[in-house]
Amino acid sequence: MLDRYIEKNGKKLRYGYTTGTCAAAGAKAAAMSLFEEKTVESVDIMTPKGWLINIPVKETFREKDLASYSVKKDGGDDPDMTNGMEIIVRVKKNTEKEFKLYGGIGVGKVTKQGLSVSVGDYAINPIPREMIKENLVEIFEDLFGIAVEISAPQGVEIAKKTFNPKLGIEGGISIIGTTGIVEPM
Repeated sequence: MLDRYIEKNGKKLRYGYTTGTCAAAGAKAAAMSLFEEKTVESVDIMTPKGWLINIPVKETFREKDLASYSVKKDGGDDPDMTNGMEIIVRVKKNTEKEFKLYGGIGVGKVTKQGLSVSVGDYAINPIPREMIKENLVEIFEDLFGIAVEISAPQGVEIAKKTFNPKLGIEGGISIIGTTGIVEPM
């Protein structure tokens, strides 16, 4: 839980963190688990806003070359549709000589032009992509041979209640966030 607040209209409202921050935290925890061969309970993430936040994580699976961690989305006091949903990130070592980032169940795909992600790609926006890479580089010296999959099991249903279908994102939610922080409205 993020313990920072803003006052709006005489009310003290708590900040939260974005789906992008959740994905970065899950990726970092899974990478730490693979590299250090231990269970991780929380990770520190530096957000693009410049706030260092500690995020609780939960191991969902681990074997020799694969680890999976989940993060519970905390939207703070914002009426965010994704608040409380689980974001699951799998990090896998492989023999391919490139970094790969995928969406899994509940992460939408872009079907229309005009967004910051190309048509046909998973709706994982550029800033969360960079956050994920930056946090993985802290663990692995280079990212060659690393594949990351982000899933949001509740994302298919939640996306139906958002603007995603009108924007041309189908099959799930977007992994978004320009500052990494949700400012309550």
